Parts: sequence; C-alpha cells; structure tokens
Amino acid sequence: MVDLSLDRLKSIIENGSQKQILVVGDLMLDRYLWGSVSRISPEAPVPIINISDDEVRFGGAANVANNLIALNARPILVGTVGEDSWGATFREMLREKDLPAEGLITDSTRPTSLKTRIIGNNQHIARVDHEKTDVTKSAIREKMFRYIERIMPEVDAVILQDYNKGVLTPALVDDVVKLANAQKKVVTVDPKFDNFLAFRDVTVFKPNRKETEEALAIRLDSEANLRKAGLKLLEKLNAESVLITLGEKGMALFNRDGELTLEGTRARKVADVSGAGDTVIATLTFALSGGASLKEAVAIANHAAGVVCEEVGAVPIHIAPLIEAIRTSRERNL
Repeated sequence: MVDLSLDRLKSIIENGSQKQILVVGDLMLDRYLWGSVSRISPEAPVPIINISDDEVRFGGAANVANNLIALNARPILVGTVGEDSWGATFREMLREKDLPAEGLITDSTRPTSLKTRIIGNNQHIARVDHEKTDVTKSAIREKMFRYIERIMPEVDAVILQDYNKGVLTPALVDDVVKLANAQKKVVTVDPKFDNFLAFRDVTVFKPNRKETEEALAIRLDSEANLRKAGLKLLEKLNAESVLITLGEKGMALFNRDGELTLEGTRARKVADVSGAGDTVIATLTFALSGGASLKEAVAIANHAAGVVCEEVGAVPIHIAPLIEAIRTSRERNL
C-alpha cells in the first residue's frame, strides 16, 4: 500500500487540473423521472407514478467525462449521437459545460442512447432503454478516427470506455492505441465482455471481477487464482499494467514484472455501486496525467470509488471529499 501524503495528493491534483483527456466510447444520457406512488393501476398490477421532477445527466462514457469535470480536468468526448432531440440535448449539455462537441458524430441510423430510470417514493421502479447496440458503420468510425487523429497531439491521456454498444470495434481500438502510443500518451481502458481481449498494448487495462472471470474462465476466489488471472491478462494483452476491481474486496494491481499490489476497499458504508467503475477509470487517468505513479494513482482512485459508493445513484467524485477521505484514512492508520 502506497503512503500518499496530503501534500503529494494536492500536488497531483494541481498538476492534473485542466489537463485534456480524450474519452472515446459509448456515449449515453441518463434520464431520471422522480415521483410519488399513491395507488396501483386498475389496468394492470403496476404502480401509478405521479412525476414531479425530470432530470437528464451524462451517462456511459459521458459519465466518465462527468467525473473528469468534477476533478477540474478537461474531457474531450468522442462517440456517436442520433439525429434526434436527445442528440441536440447532448450537444447543448456540452456547450453548457464549455466542452467541445466536434467529437460527437451524428449517426442517422441510430438513436442517441438514452436510459430512463423511473423512481417512485425513492424506489427504483423501472428502467427503459432506447438504443441500438449493433456495430457502427465504417463511415462513422472513420469520422471518429479522423477527429481523434487531429486532436491527439493536444491531449494528455486517452480513456477507452466500452459498454458494448458498437462504438469501440477491435479495428478502431487498434488504430487509436497505435496512434496514442506513437505520441507517448497514457492509454487506460475500461472494457466490457464482447471485445475484452482487443485492447492490446495499453498503459492500464481495468476490468472488474465478473468480466475477468467470464473472459478467462477463472474464478477469482483465492489470491492464487487472482494472481493467475492478472498475469494471464498481462501476457495476452501486452499491457503495462492490469487493475482488476474486486467490489467490496478493493482492487488488485499487476505490473509487467509480475508484482501484485492489493488495495482494500475504502468505502465505509456502501449505499450504491452505480458508476463506481466510471469514477475509478476517470480518477486513475486524471492522477496519472497529474504525474502520479501508478500505485499512487490506484490509491487515489480507490479512495474516490469509496466516496461515490457511499452516495445513492451515479455521482461524480469531487476534489474536496476526495482529499477529506484520504486525510481521514491517513489519520486512522497513524
């Protein structure tokens, strides 16, 4: 476990401020319909919800950007939106945050990915998804890559955020990673199942427990199996490092030399794990762009995950509670 002083933490945060971080992946909007339930419908055994509030937030890869914004970095989003009202909403939300929208490629054959959560009496009643998950057309991927090629010299790091919605194809991933590596950029990856082993030659590959178990057919039920899985991923992907997130058991970091570093969970009381993976990849990449060592970046990201897991819903990490969480942890361990 790395000893991270508050002075060192503040230096990393200050150095990471305003760094431009490219986020490439499946962009979504999360819509929340809040209301109250007073009776059951006479038409079917379902609650009638009287909606009192309607909120739209960034979701998917855009939630990673939300975390970067809260850390005072400058995310540059690349992905697709539909030729629809929600695509216009997405662009307007970027404008409100003074972020570039040139990386949003309009695809008239697909809707803007929208996940609507209906919440009644503070209970999650239902979720309605409006999206297509087939692979994007080659012409759309070409437009994305041309923009990435143009913007790459200006960015400090790259996050590839996959939700298996059709944006991050193996060919596009390969092209982006080669371009980033040629310009010596940090490349971090939050994978999903479909293209799990397509993310080769990156700086940090960050799967969770379930994804790792399914991809490698190895149960992570012991330190021996955990070590076996981490080393296997390092070998298959030729990654500089692999960070496996383990939920309530924290994180496991593997370096090319085979060293395993275990980070216990930092959440004091888990309320909701929604969005924690987005927070981890955003904070990790932000810290690396601010000059943190890999172990320092993992420790900071682990504390960030602990903070957001104590909140209900997918919320971004902010600087003040992150510093406070690390300060409190240091005092407990003195």
